[in-house]
Amino acid sequence: MTIFQAIILGIVQGLTEYLPVSSSAHLVIVPYLLGWTFPEEQVFVFDVLVQLGTLVAVVVFFWKDLVNIVIDFVKGIIERKPFATDGSRMGWLIILASIPGGLAGITVKPLVEAAFKNPRAVAILLLVTAALMLAAERAGRKERGFTTIAWLDALLIGLGQALAIFPGISRSGATISIGLFRGLKRADAAKFSFLMSIPIMLAAGLYSALDLRDVSNLTSFLPAILSGTLAAAIVGYLSIKWLLSFLNKHPLSVFSIYCAILGAFVLIVSFIQ
Repeated sequence: MTIFQAIILGIVQGLTEYLPVSSSAHLVIVPYLLGWTFPEEQVFVFDVLVQLGTLVAVVVFFWKDLVNIVIDFVKGIIERKPFATDGSRMGWLIILASIPGGLAGITVKPLVEAAFKNPRAVAILLLVTAALMLAAERAGRKERGFTTIAWLDALLIGLGQALAIFPGISRSGATISIGLFRGLKRADAAKFSFLMSIPIMLAAGLYSALDLRDVSNLTSFLPAILSGTLAAAIVGYLSIKWLLSFLNKHPLSVFSIYCAILGAFVLIVSFIQ
């Protein structure tokens, strides 16, 4: 993988991690359509580690919220009043929402790695994402705000995040959609989706870092990883800012249409080839 290719994939990651179009799908599809081939030992490691760039983006964007949550969370534990404030309660909800994804990441890693090598499977899962977002837009009441999120909401949204470990199931698409099914407003569902992504993305990045030991010529591969991660961080921050503004006034339908068209296109290309 060249530095140029890594930067392009980092930009793709930054654009698509928070937009509900599946970043992992694009990291499979873009090289496939461009005819880029990489050593198998590099593909999964790069795709997971470049997410650390978008992790930096979401931490920077929500820095004030995160500081308040952490302070209230720790204070609640010390004072033995873990749910006394909105911040401390949100900390526990984020932890709860992260559990399904963490368990899924540990138990089905081989299946996920296999999916990264199968563009046709990714295309089918993109169609699933499109259908999920369309259904959520039609069924969701979109009445509840961020502070109304409860433990059942967090658990169900967390299950959506667990499904999104497969490339093609958009993490933000699945989690925002389940938030809409639960009656949350679009932007509030998106904010919780972004915040709850932090623990799982951090854990996935650290866990994948262990796989760096199996990468040959690691020294020559590191510049590509760092370049892609930096590109993902910058573009990811801008994507978060744009999407939250967009969802205040517009539905998920445009992303549903995009996923459906892309999934159908990749399926057609794969059958022709």
